[in-house]
Amino acid sequence: MSLTPESASTPPSTPGSPSGTRSPRTPRLVRLCFAIFTFEIGLFLTVFPWVDIWNLNYFSGWIPALENVWDDPYFRGAITGLGLVNIYVACAEVLRIFRRPS
Repeated sequence: MSLTPESASTPPSTPGSPSGTRSPRTPRLVRLCFAIFTFEIGLFLTVFPWVDIWNLNYFSGWIPALENVWDDPYFRGAITGLGLVNIYVACAEVLRIFRRPS
């Protein structure tokens, strides 16, 4: 039993296989969609805790003991921090997508 990759054989890919028909732009497009989605979630998490609608949510009325937690500015700040992390990840991903290979 060897742990080196040279002992394993890989099957040859056929021209009609699905992996051979993938466009080189597909991974870039998927990563761009991920970056856009992450940016939107981050923007939502950054802004929404500070809007008046934040107090009118389902979970606040469902568990009355957590009502004070929802209204706490530190909790809102923590949610905003998660949103800023998402925005940072989205910007880093966009920079990685459009960076020229060296």
